[in-house]
Amino acid sequence: MNDSLKDFITNNRDAFDHRVPSEKLWRRIESSLPRTSIWNNLAIWRAAAIIFFGISGFIFLTNKPAGNQNQKRAQLQGEFSNLEKFYSEQITEKVEWISDTRDTFADDQFAQDFKKLDAMYQVLREQMKINPTEQVKDALVLNMLVRIDLLNQQIQKLEESKRANRANKETDI
Repeated sequence: MNDSLKDFITNNRDAFDHRVPSEKLWRRIESSLPRTSIWNNLAIWRAAAIIFFGISGFIFLTNKPAGNQNQKRAQLQGEFSNLEKFYSEQITEKVEWISDTRDTFADDQFAQDFKKLDAMYQVLREQMKINPTEQVKDALVLNMLVRIDLLNQQIQKLEESKRANRANKETDI
């Protein structure tokens, strides 16, 4: 039976194609169809979910909580103030010892280097107040260590000079 229906439709195709349904029939068919909205489309909801998760992930990864950042800054400044106190005391003691040992150290290379390091320290210290980071803290500590090393070298030179002066006095006698 299927073959006979198929043959009939194939043989009479032209008769079927010349007839067009009326507008009244199309309106009746259209009204019986279920209404679909753009919001009922599953693909739209999937795309919206992907966009939502993408934006949420981006915000989560780029937006660090201000409380945590402020806490970290306060911790860095606290750590640095402890280190600064310790190293500053050592620097002050060594500068006083050098000042007591000789009249002045304003004109030699040591004094110039020390002044440059001190100027860099002041700039880094201001940066630490404005934007405390681990790198700035490390740079400040390194600066203080270099100044201490420079002072230790100067103290060693002065002690060697004192020993040489004593040896010269003893040989003169």
